[in-house]
Amino acid sequence: MENGKYAIGLDIGTTKIVAMIGRENEYGKIEILGIGKSKSLGVHRGVVNNITQTIQSIQQAIQEAESASGLQIKDVVVGIAGQHIRSLQHSDYITRANSDKVINEDDVDQLCNQVYKLVMLPGEEIIHVLPQEYKVDGQAEIKEPVGMYGGRLEANFHVVVGQVSSIRNIGRCVKSSGLELAGITLEPLASANAVLSQEEKEAGVALIDIGGGTTDLAIFKDGIIRHTAVIPFGGNVITEDIKEGCSIIEKQAELLKIKFGSAWPGENKDNEIVSIPGLRGREPKEITLKNLSKIIHARVVEIVEQVYLEIKNYGHEEQKKKLIAGIVLTGGGSQLKHLKQLVEYITGMDTRIGYPNEHLAGDSDAETASPLYATAVGLVMNALKRQHKSPEYNAEEEEKEEIVDESTSSSGDSQVKSAPKKERKSIFEKWSEKLKDFLDNAE
Repeated sequence: MENGKYAIGLDIGTTKIVAMIGRENEYGKIEILGIGKSKSLGVHRGVVNNITQTIQSIQQAIQEAESASGLQIKDVVVGIAGQHIRSLQHSDYITRANSDKVINEDDVDQLCNQVYKLVMLPGEEIIHVLPQEYKVDGQAEIKEPVGMYGGRLEANFHVVVGQVSSIRNIGRCVKSSGLELAGITLEPLASANAVLSQEEKEAGVALIDIGGGTTDLAIFKDGIIRHTAVIPFGGNVITEDIKEGCSIIEKQAELLKIKFGSAWPGENKDNEIVSIPGLRGREPKEITLKNLSKIIHARVVEIVEQVYLEIKNYGHEEQKKKLIAGIVLTGGGSQLKHLKQLVEYITGMDTRIGYPNEHLAGDSDAETASPLYATAVGLVMNALKRQHKSPEYNAEEEEKEEIVDESTSSSGDSQVKSAPKKERKSIFEKWSEKLKDFLDNAE
């Protein structure tokens, strides 16, 4: 594999593991060269609970992607999610020794590193420290403090915390599959990159990624991530309910959900019946679609209400925190019929289904543009972005690609501008490097 040309995203989910190979074409769109998909056997609710089975599933997906693209896969960017992930808000400050000099990158790094030293619960590790906004000597709402004068630098942070053992297990599985870990990304953030536009992130939007084992939430406002949450319910719980409620096997329940499932019971007439073959010569079962919808509806309402509670916790009812762009649904679970209408009904917010086709090349397969693959596309985008940030790129181009928007410094800072800028790394790159070191040490 030629470095700098192709990038691989590995989405380790509860129901499926997807390996996706992509490259950027001349128009800046992503061309998918190969997809490998395998049933995920060793993962439960986003957490690895059987290392051997997970390794086998990863290898199967990788082999499929390799044979589809004719390329060899060495390093991958992996998504991380799971019910162990939680987030919190934290404020911190540093007092600078020499306030006569302008604030530079080192000061910002010092402040971020200070947050990494927060004492967490036993077995937990800070995996993300995302600055929201800064304060310099009491002056609030500063997006980029570099180049300003000030003695006291404060910031509000969004801190994402996860379990050490779960992170190590994912790293272990990837390495044991014969792959190199190029980086780790929080899955809701990868999905957000794939399906949200910059305008939506600015206006305020909640991304809900409904997977098999978990439902991930990421809230953006003013172009900055404000809140993340992982809810330990997903499509599998709905399948489980159908299995129990209709007394059928899981395979049939999954098929029923995909083919006839609806989140809105009023849609089905009483006389609509589906017949399911019985086991080993037993009589076939007849199930009314209205009953099926009622079972699905009950569970979906529970999931949506949990998510809405998180959105309320963020405080979207306040004028400053209003989510103007509403809700974007993605992930496999978002393909359930009438889910969009149900979410609008419960939350009262505008809702759309998010497809990752905006960033894909025009000749991409229709299957690739499905919400199922949103996370995988986001991981490929993330991997390509990492490759782009090579030393040849100058600082200005680097800054354009920063996840956090930077406001350009005013003309009064001409002295600061003329000074040579050192290469800047995005928050995610710094975090990934720390996590990679952490995983290497854990070996």
